[in-house]
Amino acid sequence: MTGSEAGTNRDSTAGEILVAIRRVIRAVDLHSRQLAQSHQLTGPQALLLRELASAGELAPSHIARRISLSQATVTDIVKRLERRGLVSRARDGGDRRRVQIRLTQAGRQLQDRSPPLLQDAFACRFAALDAWERNMLLAAMQRIAQMMDADTHDAVPLLSHEPVDAIAPTSPPSGAGRGR
Repeated sequence: MTGSEAGTNRDSTAGEILVAIRRVIRAVDLHSRQLAQSHQLTGPQALLLRELASAGELAPSHIARRISLSQATVTDIVKRLERRGLVSRARDGGDRRRVQIRLTQAGRQLQDRSPPLLQDAFACRFAALDAWERNMLLAAMQRIAQMMDADTHDAVPLLSHEPVDAIAPTSPPSGAGRGR
């Protein structure tokens, strides 16, 4: 293979990788738009509702740790969901300074009707792979992120079309793994 043929192959492979990345971005965008149109929810809002549905009620700090978002972001999401009547806040009986967040009946009904999040299907398919293949994909994605100077940006394990700074933690929640 000549030098120019090798360069063409590299350019072709790089182009195919970029097309695959664009397809992922497009899939995330389409899923996020469908969720917004069908249920008037963003990905982070749906994730928060799902956590409350499984836990019953949680303090905002516990929600933040469980879904890997900053407490400030969770507070903003809770405010929006509360205005829509989907969650309510209640003072903790034992400590009046603490607030617990819970789903309202309307929130539970919406959660029950909500489609699975895009990352749920990914997680199931990813878990079905052999360990070596999962590790290979992780290493490749980490390397791609590094090559695109994206490895230093905050991110959460949530597929959403919202701007990263609107959903990503400003500091890692305590106890949460932040490996990328």
